Amino acid sequence: MGLMSKTVLWLAIFFAVVLFVGTVWLWPRLARRSWRAVSGRVGLLFATQLALFSCVGLAANQAFGFYASWADLFGQETGQGVVVEHTQGRGKDGPLRVVETRPVPSGSKRPEIGGQVQKVQIVGRTTRIATPAFVYLPPEYFQEQYRTRTFPAAVALTGYPGTAGALVDKLNYPSTARRLARDGRMQPMILVMMRPTVAPPRDTECVDIPGGPQTESFFAKDLPEAISGHYRVGTKPGTWGIIGDSTGGYCALKIAMHHPKVYAAGVGLSAYYKAPIDPTTGDLFHGDKLLRNRADLFWYLKHEPAPDTALLVTSSKQGEPNYKDTLKFIEQVKANGHTRVASIILESGGHNFNTWRREIPPALEWMSGHLS
Repeated sequence: MGLMSKTVLWLAIFFAVVLFVGTVWLWPRLARRSWRAVSGRVGLLFATQLALFSCVGLAANQAFGFYASWADLFGQETGQGVVVEHTQGRGKDGPLRVVETRPVPSGSKRPEIGGQVQKVQIVGRTTRIATPAFVYLPPEYFQEQYRTRTFPAAVALTGYPGTAGALVDKLNYPSTARRLARDGRMQPMILVMMRPTVAPPRDTECVDIPGGPQTESFFAKDLPEAISGHYRVGTKPGTWGIIGDSTGGYCALKIAMHHPKVYAAGVGLSAYYKAPIDPTTGDLFHGDKLLRNRADLFWYLKHEPAPDTALLVTSSKQGEPNYKDTLKFIEQVKANGHTRVASIILESGGHNFNTWRREIPPALEWMSGHLS
């Protein structure tokens, strides 16, 4: 049973309840001062608390998608199977292969009514990065009257070390997009949902790492090429947007700013504005000062030409650590006189799924208005 399985959570809750009841029942028998009685009390307390902490940890992981598997939790995902070489062509599906289809959560099983979510495997043509993703196709994509129509597309990114599945089941991107389009608040749009960490377990911060994964190039070139080659996505400028939370929010803003001819709009939910260096990232820049500076969005706004793109940033007056930096970022973008900027500032809201679920509907509606 996988770490994200509800069965695992319910088993943990069951054992916690059994241990709690057992502790209450056996405590009078262990009231003596002998070493066996003392050891029994210590053992019961330890087991009960461990079970309770396990329940809380499993529930939090299922709610926020911190770890996708037991191997991910214990740091055992160290295999270098991300970069692959192709010497005999790209296969009948090119750089994208559909491995599974499913209905949109809480929607009709008929794709022309409820839309469809496809799990895909993407291989970057130039970067050789291979990564899974989920693609949401709106109901209109399958309807006869739209059979020749192309659709705008948006990349949706998790934080680190989030899971792509959380974008579907926890942050509800597909069902939200379907509802907004049905209500006439946004145009039907294809969503490409994935982790910004395309070389797990390393947090690449969407940087082209010297001698390492070329993550920014993957999102700027390979990903749009793979999606456009497989789905009916518009190819004219202004077709693509990108949105993300936390690390994914930083990536979304940076990629939109660095590649405005590809991404007409970028949304950073609870984003930060400078790539961190810590044990999860390793050395991202290898002494390349320009590369390090370009990863600092404040530096970029001061020293590079203002990008012709639209940006949306979010924060909360209480609960978000990026509030002051977000206000600073807004003022700096406004000062450059060319890049458009908008914001969602909540009165309160933490760095969590509940906050982002409040921000995603207006963010998608805003993005839809900036895509052709």
